[in-house]
Amino acid sequence: MIDRRDASLSLSFLTVSFVSLLIGAIAGLLQTFVRSGAFELPFSIGYYQLLTAHGVLLALIFTTFFILGFLYAGISKTMGTLYDVPRRTGWLGFVMMTFGTILATVFILLNKATVLYTFYAPLQASPWFYVALVHVVVGSWLCAFSMWNQYYIWKSRTKNKLSPLFSYMAVMTMTLWFVATLGLAATVLLQFIPWSIGWVEKIDILISRTLFWYFGHPLVYFWLLPAYMCWYVVIPKIIGGKIFSDALARLSFVLFLLFSIPVGFHHQLLEPGIAHTWKFFQVVLTFMVIVPSLMTAFSMFAVFETAGRKKGTKGLFTWIKVLPWGDVRFFAPMMGMLIFIPAGAGGIINASHQLNQVIHNTLWVTGHFHLTVASTVALTFFGIGYWLIPHLTGRTLTSRMNKLGIVQTILWTVGMTIMSGAMHAVGLFGAPRRTSYTTYTGHPQAIDWIPYQIAMAIGGTILFLAIILLMYIVWFLAFKAPIGITEFPIGEVEEGALSTPAVLENWKLWVGISGALILIAYTIPFWHMIQHAPPGSPGYKFW
Repeated sequence: MIDRRDASLSLSFLTVSFVSLLIGAIAGLLQTFVRSGAFELPFSIGYYQLLTAHGVLLALIFTTFFILGFLYAGISKTMGTLYDVPRRTGWLGFVMMTFGTILATVFILLNKATVLYTFYAPLQASPWFYVALVHVVVGSWLCAFSMWNQYYIWKSRTKNKLSPLFSYMAVMTMTLWFVATLGLAATVLLQFIPWSIGWVEKIDILISRTLFWYFGHPLVYFWLLPAYMCWYVVIPKIIGGKIFSDALARLSFVLFLLFSIPVGFHHQLLEPGIAHTWKFFQVVLTFMVIVPSLMTAFSMFAVFETAGRKKGTKGLFTWIKVLPWGDVRFFAPMMGMLIFIPAGAGGIINASHQLNQVIHNTLWVTGHFHLTVASTVALTFFGIGYWLIPHLTGRTLTSRMNKLGIVQTILWTVGMTIMSGAMHAVGLFGAPRRTSYTTYTGHPQAIDWIPYQIAMAIGGTILFLAIILLMYIVWFLAFKAPIGITEFPIGEVEEGALSTPAVLENWKLWVGISGALILIAYTIPFWHMIQHAPPGSPGYKFW
């Protein structure tokens, strides 16, 4: 069983995560109602106020806190009980992050930080909102330091050349997060805080957006890598199979570190001030990220088929029948995997210069975002939560909760298919993102969007019902399920798999190459931005 002190740390992160999920989901439900044109917000609540709460609490807080809770539990499982210094550092990080979360939420609800989760300048929030972001980021750095410290102590004491696969992936995930958040910290500390306080009158918008997207795209892989950890390490154990290749899994995570950070310009393809050459270079690196994703797909389906063959299946696809579709620990992540196929295809469209011209800044992008993060990542996280919570609380996943989890997964998948599908379709018809309901004074094209916006509200309602069911299951597993032991499933590697090269744990090499790619991708264009800086902009508040 997991050490109770380690379990308390993980459960604390998961608690904040699920509370944020509930509040953010309420904001999302109200958004879809407003967007349908059939509902007006009461009590002078602003649409963009809700949009900010939805984005910050779900995209940043729910995901980050869940990931840290999952990683701490997995490290404790694979490396043993956390050492004292890493645990204390983790608690300090939790306190800082929770304080920052509460502070940011308060100022969003007070309507003093209605700047959306991207907080684009020249929209200006209260300085306390940016201070809150600093606390969240610095707290997460402390968590990264604690995991690195645990890894270093474990390696030095055990003298093992190869670390457990889960712990290796956790260290890689937090390395990616730390390097990526340097850009976020730079723009918040050096630009937004002095500007919002009034120490400087204007802000360089292009630099602020560039630093945000230096962070913003690897943020997607910070969300995805823990889902991949579940797919690579946990799912093989659940289905009665084995990990296809330890070396392939580690290599895919190395490639994510190398190619997911220096690619932010593909979010800025239509922004002036950045030379096409540098945009093209970063688009190429963006497409390189497809390689480890395809490696993951190959590895996972190899695991599925191999496990099926060992159970006696003979036909080409008969192994599909013997997968444990009635086990929510498999079913929810598997739905996430399947949804990632169209989601990944949409990402290729977003990163393609010509195709991006069509869908840029439309609801297509929002639909894509909901397929990747709110479907692939969220469903995998839900599947993890169904066994992780009873594992941490010393309880069991009952048959009834398993069936309710299956229902919750189906509701979420159906609701997201309706909502995201409508977003993709109406985005192709030109409906913009980040806008409240409007008919543009009765313009025929805007009128044609309304049926799709109603469909979005229907899908959002189904999603909210799935959230309510999820909250009940989580509460039951934490407090009411029968006392017992629920395993943290960690798969073993296939006997015939090739050995893992030691070079994959050469952190100096891979972090050094990642740093070199970042310098190549950003140094010259960033210098051009400084050299040819525009006059800058004062802050604006339109709410």
